[in-house]
Amino acid sequence: MEQGALLNGRYQLLEKIGSGGMADVFRARDPVLDRYVAIKVLRKDFSGSEEFQKNFRLEARSAANLSHPNIVTVHDFGFADNLLYLVMEYIPGKDMKQLIREKGRFSVEAGIPLIVQACAGIGYAHRAGLVHCDVKPHNMLVAKDGRLKVTDFGIARALATIVKGERSKVVWGSPLYFAPEQAAGEAPTPASDVYSLGVVMYELLSGTPPFTATSAEELARLHINARPIPIREYIPDIPTALEEIIMKVLSKEPSARYRTADQLGRVLMKFGTQRDAPAPVVAPPPVVTSVKPEVAERLPAAMTLPQQPLPAPVYYPPVEEFAPQDDLEVTSAFAEFDWITIALALLALLAVGGLIPFWMMVYFAWFPPM
Repeated sequence: MEQGALLNGRYQLLEKIGSGGMADVFRARDPVLDRYVAIKVLRKDFSGSEEFQKNFRLEARSAANLSHPNIVTVHDFGFADNLLYLVMEYIPGKDMKQLIREKGRFSVEAGIPLIVQACAGIGYAHRAGLVHCDVKPHNMLVAKDGRLKVTDFGIARALATIVKGERSKVVWGSPLYFAPEQAAGEAPTPASDVYSLGVVMYELLSGTPPFTATSAEELARLHINARPIPIREYIPDIPTALEEIIMKVLSKEPSARYRTADQLGRVLMKFGTQRDAPAPVVAPPPVVTSVKPEVAERLPAAMTLPQQPLPAPVYYPPVEEFAPQDDLEVTSAFAEFDWITIALALLALLAVGGLIPFWMMVYFAWFPPM
């Protein structure tokens, strides 16, 4: 398909905004609903497989049921002119791969919030029973307001079904970012998406992915067997806690990683909260007054101040400030008494006192006075 064409008699393709080995992406206009959309048109060599068409429809239907602020919404899908296509929400902005190429690398303060958003979207899909299978910065769109949205859910899984069986020659995902089990041709799990998120986070903060090679086979071998270069070699001042999180996410064994993207997102959010905690308040050093030399000469020896080293600074925890509250009641010393108990005691005393005449009358009735 070329720009300017009318797809399926409805969508007008305005301009090509992306291209890859699997599909072309167009910015298009939907005149029926009067809105701009993004349309991914798959190449004929993928669209021609009936098995792929069947599974593509299943995956597209599952992706269309995902509704989350950090997931690109799927509006429609279909088959026209011997081509499969997917109609999605149009996000004006750039994908994360473009941003990394432009900036080189992101600071921890700027990069971690983007990964947390990606974890939120992918974690929502995990809760819905979907695995992305192709997590990479190309599939993370960043709008101008900083909102990140993940796209292309399930397409890699549909591609893998071209060859039947859980283990096949078809690679699940992209070689730079797939997990060791994906490199071995095994079916991915939520932990596989977590590994890919770790690769994206590594590249986002350091400017380079943990493994690079000239062939997909070599990349697969590195993901399965090689240990990534510690990110501290690229960023010497990276917090130790964050480095440990990244190394855990890049574990070869899926059970050693975080189980889902939600869990990784919560860990990263907690890390950010701890980093934002206020530093301990340091009390200013005490003011030391000394006697002028001309005055000290006229003083007796017993009255001269001894020269002592200054005490070490004292660290005080931060003091929480409380806003004034209008509904606080003013208490006094009288409020500390339990007035109910006192009233009950007085009533008991009066009751006992009231029985005294009665007992006296009974006594004199049995023992009259002589």
